[in-house]
Order: sequence, then C-alpha cells, then structure tokens
Amino acid sequence: MAGEDANGGRQAALSEAPPADAAPVGASGRLVALDFIRGVAVLGILFANIVAFSHPHLAYDWPRALPNALEPADKAVWLAQYLLIDGKMRGLFALLFGAGLVLFAERARARGAWLQLRRLFWLALFGLAHFFLLFWGDILFLYAISGVAALLFLGLSARRLLALGIVWHVCGGLFLAAAHWAPADAELNAASRPELHAYADTLAAWWQDKENEARAETKIFREGSYGDQVAFVAEKRAPLLRQYPTLALIETIPLMLIGMALYRFGLFAGRSPPGEDEAEDWPDPRAMRGWAWAGVIAGIALTLPLGLWAMMTDFPPFLTEFVFNGAPHVLRLPMILGLAVLLAAWAPHAAHGWLGERLIAAGRMAFSNYVGTSILMMLVFRGWAGGLFGQLDRVELLVAVALGWAVMLRWSKPWLARYRYGPLEWCWRCLSYWQRFPLRR
Repeated sequence: MAGEDANGGRQAALSEAPPADAAPVGASGRLVALDFIRGVAVLGILFANIVAFSHPHLAYDWPRALPNALEPADKAVWLAQYLLIDGKMRGLFALLFGAGLVLFAERARARGAWLQLRRLFWLALFGLAHFFLLFWGDILFLYAISGVAALLFLGLSARRLLALGIVWHVCGGLFLAAAHWAPADAELNAASRPELHAYADTLAAWWQDKENEARAETKIFREGSYGDQVAFVAEKRAPLLRQYPTLALIETIPLMLIGMALYRFGLFAGRSPPGEDEAEDWPDPRAMRGWAWAGVIAGIALTLPLGLWAMMTDFPPFLTEFVFNGAPHVLRLPMILGLAVLLAAWAPHAAHGWLGERLIAAGRMAFSNYVGTSILMMLVFRGWAGGLFGQLDRVELLVAVALGWAVMLRWSKPWLARYRYGPLEWCWRCLSYWQRFPLRR
C-alpha cells in the first residue's frame, strides 16, 4: 500500500485527498444512534462470547461443559444471558452493518459498488486472520460475505427491504427449528419409541466424540504453546467456515436487509422517513416506542419457556441444542427490532451523559474493540498467559466480562480525543481507499 515507485518516490495516491463524496466520514458527519447502538452491541457481544473465549467449543452450546453448571446461580446467569444477550447482540450488529452499507453507498456514489466490494474484501481478510490467530468465533468474515450478497438488494425500497428481510428471516428460523428438532425428539422419546433407538444410539456416540474433542481442546489451550493452539484451530475449527454461507442465508443477510430498511426509514437519524412512499402510514415516535417495548417483552416471553425447559431438565444435549440454536431464531426477532428502536430513541439523550459518551466512543471504535477484546481474553485465559482456560464457572466469568467492558469504556474516548479513528478502523479505511489518511487530529 505504501510501496516505492520506480523512481524511489512515494506513490502519488498516498498523498492525494480522496474525492469529497468518497472520503471516509468524519466525526461531524456520523449518526450518533448508529455509534451508540454499536457501543452497546460490542459490549454485549463480549458477554455472548465469554464462554467461547474461556472454554472448549462444546461449552458454548452446552452449559454442562462448564464447572458448576447445575448450581442455581450458574443456571440463573445462563438463563439471563439466553433471554437478553444470546443472538440479540449479533442481530443488532447485523442490522447496523446493513444500515452502514446504505450509508456508505450514499457517501461514495462516485466510486460505485467497487469501493464497497473492496471494503468487504479487506474485512473478510481481517476476519480470517481474527478467526485463525485470535478467536474461532469470528463474525467479521461472516459479515463480509453477507454484505456482498446484501449489496444486490440496494435498489429496493425501504418497505420492500423490510418485508423481504422479515419473511426471509422467519423462513430461515423455521428451517433451523425443524433441523434441530429431530435429534431432540430422539433424545426425549427414544425410550418409548423403538423406531428411534438406532438413531438415538448414533447421536449418543456422536456426542461422546464431541466430549472427547472438548477434553483434547482444553488440554491444548491449557498446556500448549500459541503455535499449538493456532494449529488446533486450523485443523479442528476451520470446518466451521463452511457453515458461514448457511448462517448468512438463514440469519445474517435478512437482518442486514432489515437494517438497510430501518436506515432508509430514518430510524438512526432520529427523523421521519424520507420520501412519500416510505412515509405513508409510518408510526409516530411514541407509537414506535410502544411497539418496540412490545417486541422486547414478546421476545422475552416467547423464549422464557424454552430456557426454563432446558434448565429444569438439566440441559440434555440435543434438547439444549434445539433450545439454544434452533427454536429461538424466529422468536428473538421482535426483541432485536425492539432494542434497535429503543436504543436509537435513547441515543440523543444518552449522548450528553458520561456513560452515553463512552458507549458512543466504543461504538465508533467497534472494530478495534471487537478484535481488542479477543486479544485481552486470550491473555486472560490461554495457558501460556493468564492460564484460566476451562476453570471458571458462569458467575466467575462475569468478572472477565466486567474487565472487558471497563477497558472498552476507558480507552475508546481518550483515544478518539487524540486520533481520528480507532487503529483498525484507520487500517481498514486506508486499505479500502488505497490511500493513507491522517490518523492524528
């Protein structure tokens, strides 16, 4: 990017300012609501990922892989996370990414889709590096490939984007629920239905293999070197990347379409929708808040019986898979939308308080904070560093979550007081535009 030309001088592109309609947006042109919601989501995503940072892959889906999993306090933390965090923060990020695609397209019209595609290409490379070197639970690569597909729908109106996104998301959720129900049904009913015996035995053997792999993973991440751990991820976790296109189709792309629609409706700008077509029958802000609260309450009410079912039966493996990964996909959509509306409405008021300012700063640096927490948690849990891998229960993990939150809230605002962008945001912009932008203010 900053190479020498044939005469030994810097490439001219590095010293030229980008066209006005293609330059990265500065602080004065940002939408406060987008940054505020990103700040909330990047803190929430740490809570959602803390088990994956600190325990083998199996523990992310199955609570009994953690110490003290059946203690009342640990069950309560699991249930709270299941109701309020899991899937919701990832959903908010997908909405915001979709909104960002439209915002970027509006501000870079002169360069068209190629600039967007180059931007997504570099994000995919960042995501792969993050996956293999820091944390196998990466979402950056997923968002990059989903974003490429979402660009195909930029020409649709806000109402069509919203309708398509919702219907698409619901259909994906029904598919997921059906796919996860068959193993759960066999687990629950094999004793009374002889035709399920062979299938249940196959499932039990497969689960035993997963438990054996989890023990091997724990040993590697407790005792192995960093190189050993990267090699383990490359061998055992790389197949997860093959699931990304399916997850993109089922969840991420439709949520991005919904986010694109909400941006065009003016939700994140705190204004009425632009254009007559979008404005027709659009609710006023008070009605929107009422519907948003209804969505949040409905999301909790609909998933609470599922969470209690898994918790009160002590988390049978395949029932827990159905409850965690299958059934809640459709049911949490009202809550994701409700949270987006409520946080967008709260953002202008929160921006004047200490916590709101810190969350907005964390949101402006969401890319750096997301990857930075992976580095921090690696230093806390890997055996060659903090050495806590596989040892803490859910209650104890709350301390690690609080540490990550404190770091994000503490460093983001002072950094942005001295620099224009977060470090990774700056790198991403320079690579996307193939130009070096000033970093210091």
